[in-house]
Amino acid sequence: MKKHFITGLVILLPLVITIAVVIFLVNFLTEPFTGMVSSILAQLHIVNTGFLFLSPEQLLSYGSKLIILILLFLVTVSIGIIARWFFIHSLLKLGDKILHRIPIVNTVYKTTKDIINTLFVSDKNTFKQVVMVPFPRADVFVLGLIARESPRVCSQAVGQDLISVFVPTTPNPTTGFLLMFRQSELIPIDMKPEDAIKYIVSCGVIVPDAKSSNVTAAHS
Repeated sequence: MKKHFITGLVILLPLVITIAVVIFLVNFLTEPFTGMVSSILAQLHIVNTGFLFLSPEQLLSYGSKLIILILLFLVTVSIGIIARWFFIHSLLKLGDKILHRIPIVNTVYKTTKDIINTLFVSDKNTFKQVVMVPFPRADVFVLGLIARESPRVCSQAVGQDLISVFVPTTPNPTTGFLLMFRQSELIPIDMKPEDAIKYIVSCGVIVPDAKSSNVTAAHS
């Protein structure tokens, strides 16, 4: 019974977490505008009856959120197109400089911008190389993802080049440890980052397919 329960939990938990995150994001994006859009739809008398198991009020609420999401998507695309225009691009650069000069705001803004640029814009191999590193002691190893070179001041402090490695925790890989290692301490392994994350999230239950790794290694 315990074995079946754990198996069912492993199957259902990722789905439940995914649904919860999607619902949270939808509510977060639409909540400020739901009341206004719902009142407009109510005045237009577009929704007068329910549908299937949904009441008119629920149908009005869900319809409003759908309309808001579509409008937000169109607005985001439009902003992306407009931002390519020279004049608007200049204004955005001016606004960027102003935000960089405002105390407290500049710290949050610059940090967030650097993280987003590193993850989504930069062509560097950030978090794309899986390695084994000694942690929490020399004879114990964990999986980690190479971030990039450590800050120069840290490397200069020890007199050697250091590499920053993110070590995710189990079963929540969004938290972890940012550790700095010497290059000689890193053990590169033939494993995809997504396979490493699956292994960590499943607490070691889902083991990456060794055959696919060997095939990849043979081709390389």
